[in-house]
Amino acid sequence: MLRHDVVIVGAGLAGLRTCVELRKKGIDAIIVSKVYPTRSHSGAAQGGVNAAFDENDSWESHFFDTVKGSDYLGDQDAIEILTSEASANILELQKMGVVFNRNDAGGIAQRPFGGQSFPRSCYYADAVGHMMLHGLFDNVLKYNTKILYEYFVTSLVVDNGKVSGIVAYDIKNGKFEGISAKAVLFATGGYGQVYSSNTNALINTGDGMAVSIKAGIPLMDMEFVQFHPTTLKSTGILVTEGARGEGAYLLNSLGVRFMSKYAPKTMELAPRDLVARAEQTEINEGRGVDGAILLDVRHLGKERIMEKLPQIMQLSIDFEGVNPIYEPIPIRPGAHYSMGGIKTDNNCRTIIEGFYSAGESACVSVHGANRLGGNSLLDTVVFGRRAGIDIAEYIKGAVYGKFDESILKRDEEIFENLKKSSGKERHGLLKAELQEEMRADVGVFREEIAMKKAIEKIEGLKERAKSIGIDDKSKTFNTDIVEAFEFNNILLMAEVIARGAVSRKESRGAHYRTDFPERDDANWLKHTLATLDDKGNIKFDFSNVSISKFEPKPRTY
Repeated sequence: MLRHDVVIVGAGLAGLRTCVELRKKGIDAIIVSKVYPTRSHSGAAQGGVNAAFDENDSWESHFFDTVKGSDYLGDQDAIEILTSEASANILELQKMGVVFNRNDAGGIAQRPFGGQSFPRSCYYADAVGHMMLHGLFDNVLKYNTKILYEYFVTSLVVDNGKVSGIVAYDIKNGKFEGISAKAVLFATGGYGQVYSSNTNALINTGDGMAVSIKAGIPLMDMEFVQFHPTTLKSTGILVTEGARGEGAYLLNSLGVRFMSKYAPKTMELAPRDLVARAEQTEINEGRGVDGAILLDVRHLGKERIMEKLPQIMQLSIDFEGVNPIYEPIPIRPGAHYSMGGIKTDNNCRTIIEGFYSAGESACVSVHGANRLGGNSLLDTVVFGRRAGIDIAEYIKGAVYGKFDESILKRDEEIFENLKKSSGKERHGLLKAELQEEMRADVGVFREEIAMKKAIEKIEGLKERAKSIGIDDKSKTFNTDIVEAFEFNNILLMAEVIARGAVSRKESRGAHYRTDFPERDDANWLKHTLATLDDKGNIKFDFSNVSISKFEPKPRTY
């Protein structure tokens, strides 16, 4: 049994930022991660991180843009924190060694992003997530932080409403480990692998959210899934919004910049939910190009593309066989981000004392029904820092709780039984069926009959999952077993998403229902809270949205 004051699960930006805050205060914090930290999915973020720096811009403008972008479902007290603390957090990252492109005056360069009234996205070419991840990881290493990587967390241990640690599977050695702690933070990322076409790493299987709901912690607003408008047609690999920020056009099969029909004022720089729906409409109505839309950067010129968008140029060449200097890139909407997650307060606390969450795994909620591009990286550093500050205060008076070792033994037994299984089903095939069903029926456009079909499919997959067989019987690096557990996690996430989407009978942000095409503030200006009952069935409750300064208005661009 290991014992550490604080356990941080996840080594993306939110987890690393929390860790830096704790370690610089001399606190005993350990990182537990499914992968080595520099392989965390935060490194795939391309376009930018938002902050109001220009003298003509203001955090108040950023505040309003974010509230409006959220389709008024974001909690305004949390959004005010996010936007008012943004610039200080970015300057602090700079002091830590994170590099950004510079403007002519020597300050941090900024580009326009969708739904923003001013260019406020700080960037490093089209690889800002990579730069931020490595910069924060350098700082974690500076404090000689202990890191357990290739550990898969299976359970949260709770004692009388208070966290007492975690159970994790050591993939390298095939052993289970109990880690006792005064405080635990989940920064475990999203669940993009629920969908067949997605921008996410294979590790993004909603593990932290699944463990949390099983421990009795509500998941909030899970029906709101962001579909990024520009992902490579063949693979779903992200093509940054920074391309449109630099001036790229979206074209249909007729060569028309069709966004003039959907967002005449902002065109390609409308919010992501609106652009994704516009693209899908063009495709559905026969104006697509082999099931895709074209992203055209040719007019930007070779020099600008190679300076500002080198990564997407190479990705387009490698995965689509298209050099964007000379040809438009075929793109389509793909699952990208979870607006929902583990319900927390503004200091990242959950309903379990000593248990925190930050980043994409959490729902504060600063993104509401639709996240603005550039606000996710900001979310990780602002609330990662706040989590670190709050945890540092909390553990001053906290003691280690009772660690129930029967939970460790239970998880160990489940793994051993699965390893011995010779069932006929294979998790990889079941996962492919789930992903395609979710893409088809709980995607950009939704309606009740199709979503109920998806729920029926999920119920069938749950039954079939009981007969999963494992081919790899080895003890060390048995990724076959880990992937089987990951499948069960995304299966649970898919059910929460689908059932929440059926229950919300309106259209708001990324949740667009063709059978309820209007936003309904009278009945649905509220958060959904998903929990499990004693039999493991999903049930929903609701909570009010925090509205402080901006009353809901029609959302036009």
